[in-house]
Amino acid sequence: MATLEDPIDIGGVTIPNRLYRAPLLECAGNGPDAVDALIDDLEPAAESGVGLVCQGATIVRGEGGCAAPGMTRVHDPAFVDRLSRLTDRIHDHGSRIVLQLEHGGLRSMETWHAEYRREHPDLAQLAVSQPPWQLRLLDRAGFLKYDPHVLTTAEVYDLAADFGRAAADGVDAGYDGIHLAGANMGIVQQFLSPFYNRRDDEFGGSPEARLNFLAVVHDEIRERAGDVPLLTKVPAETPAPPAPVVRRKLSLADGIEIARRLERIGYDAVVPVQTSVVWDMSIVRGEYPERAWDNDALSEAYDVAFGGSTRRRLVAVANRVQSLQYDFEPAWNEDFCRRVREQVSIPVLAEGGIRGRGEMDRLLGSSGGADGGEDSDAAPACDMVGMARPFYAEPRLGARLLEPDSGAETPRVLCESCNNCTVPQVTGAPGICRTPDVLEKRGELERAGVYDRTGDD
Repeated sequence: MATLEDPIDIGGVTIPNRLYRAPLLECAGNGPDAVDALIDDLEPAAESGVGLVCQGATIVRGEGGCAAPGMTRVHDPAFVDRLSRLTDRIHDHGSRIVLQLEHGGLRSMETWHAEYRREHPDLAQLAVSQPPWQLRLLDRAGFLKYDPHVLTTAEVYDLAADFGRAAADGVDAGYDGIHLAGANMGIVQQFLSPFYNRRDDEFGGSPEARLNFLAVVHDEIRERAGDVPLLTKVPAETPAPPAPVVRRKLSLADGIEIARRLERIGYDAVVPVQTSVVWDMSIVRGEYPERAWDNDALSEAYDVAFGGSTRRRLVAVANRVQSLQYDFEPAWNEDFCRRVREQVSIPVLAEGGIRGRGEMDRLLGSSGGADGGEDSDAAPACDMVGMARPFYAEPRLGARLLEPDSGAETPRVLCESCNNCTVPQVTGAPGICRTPDVLEKRGELERAGVYDRTGDD
């Protein structure tokens, strides 16, 4: 059975341990300070001993496709070349770094951000197919705005080539691998999902055809970037609204079959994720972010993003309802990951609601029952464990989780899953913890030297 400290090989690259910083929204953009911002965000995780750092969703095209303000674009080789400063800093600490590639498709700011739409009136969303009736209903009700451009077959190949070009530039800049944003309602999930994909060409019409976009992206990356480790998230749309609201969606069995086929295509690792068919709190389960919504300093920025105070209040109400629907559940992807791991021989990475060393040991199969699990005989659920929001609360979290004192209490993260870090990002605000008691506890740990590594980098 593997331990958190054991190395692991992914696609021929050795990761020094099995803890990874899952992709987050860095809000670094592409300005003159973008690389420094990314270093400030990502280096502390490597400095603390985390084996793999995933740079959050970066957009493969020069316009459109961003799901939130401040997302970094990697369409420009000159800009990506400057990111070698970041990859060098991560490597200085003995860690590895992968670049997550993304395009938002119908999830993009062109859909929901009022000011962005006004400033880019001719920019249409890229769509796999015409939006399903549920989304068109939201359009008619004024919650969202859809004016999609449905990709032709030739344009799908062009988009896949953009993924390949961005991957090649990233590898040249020192990234150790490529991570595709295959879930969280981006365009890759939209190709995979029967909710979105109603195409009748080679990229739709059957489960196999819906997977073809990922097959073409794989081939483009292999041709342009070589045998670099290639990871992708794998969605199951299990928290999606029930029938009759949403009948066509990816079941857990569908997600498992996608993972099996991706291994045959040549992907080197998968990250099974239960998500929804729409952008909601299924990916950030936890408490309603009351502190974020009641922040007077951000109210005007929310109004700009959502198109006025009325729509801001409606979004807040929806957020509250979703917080009840998607209540926090520890390690909520565990069963999906375990079932995928039983069917594939490539590494399976687990993330989502993992909050303590005991949970990590249980998921890896190195202990049973600790910290939220009772079945000591269960097979390992995964080969690596990752966290996202907890790194907003504790940028150097790895130092507390790796090689803890045997006589000390099993370490848990400070993050309370309150989501007050996520809502402000719709305004372009950075992803940071804003919860006073968490910040106070972090300060105490910093003063006690808990985040200081005693070993050599």
